[in-house]
Amino acid sequence: TGRRFDFLGNFPLEHVNQKEGSVMLVDDYGHHPTEVDATIKAARAGWPDKRIVMVFQPHRYTRTRDLYDDFANTLDQVDILLMLDVYAAGEPVIPGADSRSLCRTIRQRGKLDPILVTEPGKIAAVLAQVLEDNDLILVQGAGNIGKIARTLADTKLRPVLSEDN
Repeated sequence: TGRRFDFLGNFPLEHVNQKEGSVMLVDDYGHHPTEVDATIKAARAGWPDKRIVMVFQPHRYTRTRDLYDDFANTLDQVDILLMLDVYAAGEPVIPGADSRSLCRTIRQRGKLDPILVTEPGKIAAVLAQVLEDNDLILVQGAGNIGKIARTLADTKLRPVLSEDN
């Protein structure tokens, strides 16, 4: 796919949220809990001093349902989690296998408080609120999130008024 730990750049925070420092942006296609886990472990091994800020988009309701606990166990390893709605890929919604439910399950474990972002165009604005110097932003998933990652890089993480994602 060409989106395996794809380095998209380092970006100064002064243009994002007026803070000092910079952040790194990486895009990864992994969308199965095993792949996501491997990506998180690689990021921790390669940059142990960085907070991992993950932007994750679950891919397919059936996968989310079938691997629900695995996703919850894997995603709570990051420092900050922004989660988009499930990329349906033509599937109908499966109650309880949606991003809101997954965020709730992770939150109830008490280790992480995920942020549900229902509008992809608002990701940059949410990132601006949470980013700190030396963070690693890991954009993860197989849906339209690859385009979203490129938009973040092209705009240098700046919140924009409208994004067609």
